[in-house]
Amino acid sequence: MLIVLTGIDGSGKSTAARTLVSAARAEGGNALLLSNHAGRRSMSVVAERLGIRWPGRLADAVETTLRTVNVLISHARASRFDGLVVMDRHLYCQLALRAAKGLPRGKVLPGLLAALPAADAVVHLDADPVVAHRRIVARGTDNETLAELVSFRDAYRSLPEYAQFTVIDADVPAAVLLARLRSLTKGGTLTSV
Repeated sequence: MLIVLTGIDGSGKSTAARTLVSAARAEGGNALLLSNHAGRRSMSVVAERLGIRWPGRLADAVETTLRTVNVLISHARASRFDGLVVMDRHLYCQLALRAAKGLPRGKVLPGLLAALPAADAVVHLDADPVVAHRRIVARGTDNETLAELVSFRDAYRSLPEYAQFTVIDADVPAAVLLARLRSLTKGGTLTSV
């Protein structure tokens, strides 16, 4: 079973992915966590140290390339794994980032999405941008503004694929979020909650 987690920065994707995989393993199941990062955090750190701002198209090209390579590697690994596979981020995230930046979808990312094996569920963790921003500030490793998070949220919602996502409120207590995710992995179905 393949579960993909999406959501704005600070929505709790990585935490939810780790928790879901740990819970499945604790119950005796095989579970694999695969992260599909785009290098945004590293690029931000480098830019801050150098006192520069990456040109938008260059940043997008690097992020899109890194994310695409990571997603392709993750799908190759998932194809050889028997059990639950949880992907933290996917090409949908890059499409949303591009939309938030006012860049076109292009043909490569949508083409790859059509060609790759479909996930059993694409779960979008829907977080209030104010709550997500508070989490980002608290961890001190990112520098997204509230306005950027609102734009990112709106970009996700504008994706044609969004209608097929299972949308879960990410602002609920961690135990509730885990229970909702576990219901998906146990053959349950969730509509937007």
